[in-house]
Amino acid sequence: MESVRTIQFQDNDGDIAVGVVDRGTIKVVGGKKTLYDLAWEAIETSTPLVDVIDARLSGKTESYDALDAESRLLAPVSHPTSPANFLLTGTGLTHIGSASTRNSMHHGVLDKTNPPKSDSMRLFEQGLEGGKPADGQIGAMPEWFFKGDSSCLVAPGAPLTGPNFLRSCAEEPEITGIYLIGPDGTPWRIGYTITNDLSDHETESLNFMYVAPSKLLDCAMGPELLIGHLPAKVEGVSRIIRDGEVVWEGAFESGEDRMSHSLGNLEHHHFRHRHFRRPGDLHAHLFGCPVMSFSDGFRTRDGDTFEFDIPLFGRALRNPVFFEPGKPRLLTVEQL
Repeated sequence: MESVRTIQFQDNDGDIAVGVVDRGTIKVVGGKKTLYDLAWEAIETSTPLVDVIDARLSGKTESYDALDAESRLLAPVSHPTSPANFLLTGTGLTHIGSASTRNSMHHGVLDKTNPPKSDSMRLFEQGLEGGKPADGQIGAMPEWFFKGDSSCLVAPGAPLTGPNFLRSCAEEPEITGIYLIGPDGTPWRIGYTITNDLSDHETESLNFMYVAPSKLLDCAMGPELLIGHLPAKVEGVSRIIRDGEVVWEGAFESGEDRMSHSLGNLEHHHFRHRHFRRPGDLHAHLFGCPVMSFSDGFRTRDGDTFEFDIPLFGRALRNPVFFEPGKPRLLTVEQL
């Protein structure tokens, strides 16, 4: 197999299982293996991951629709022992649409038809100039943010939670690389998936220094993982559904042809930090958002459903969002 799309799901025993997507059928991998287990085996045996998966197909199948209807779909990858060993990080200002939006957000100007150049736009232009270096060269450093560990990750179809202290709560569809750090500290790319980087853009717009806290929210991922080549151009549609009706929709293009940085450059600048090369850790690195409803002036409401439909990644990622009720309360810390 040159490439496959896989899912993780809960089997009848309540354990994590891996399956290969074949239209509406899921071919189950045997041996009670998680995707982490299979990827670790591939690293240790120097075998392509698709071959490890193919060799372990059990002959058993599941209905994709049934798994979805029964809420048994899980995030496409998980760490076997601790959510804290699966880090979610990302980079922004990699797509021209997001750059122009961030430029106006970070200046807060009234004349949005001709905003002055912000630090965000200057950083984006540095990416345009040096984000795709020649082979063997190090390119311009991109923006970077920390999303959290995988305790903030919810399954496909599961609700996202907006804390009651947020100023806003909106979607960001982002292609995401999934990585496993090998025994010697080498990062290995497992594959690609789509992630909803839930963000508080109104807080971010107060000051560009608030980008960091605006990202510390839930996110969803999957349901499918592409193991294989990522095309240079990826097309998709982001939608918001309210009471069964589409109330906002935005088509988008991503992939290296539509980005200011090469994926290799983004990966280099993340994994050059040695504490991100801890053997056994998983990483999800989000490659930036090409379209968002917030930039159109749309505001999500309690119970809205986000839907990202990207044919390359198979079944759409759908998650409702609900906001915590009440007003934020002062958090106190106890003295020992």
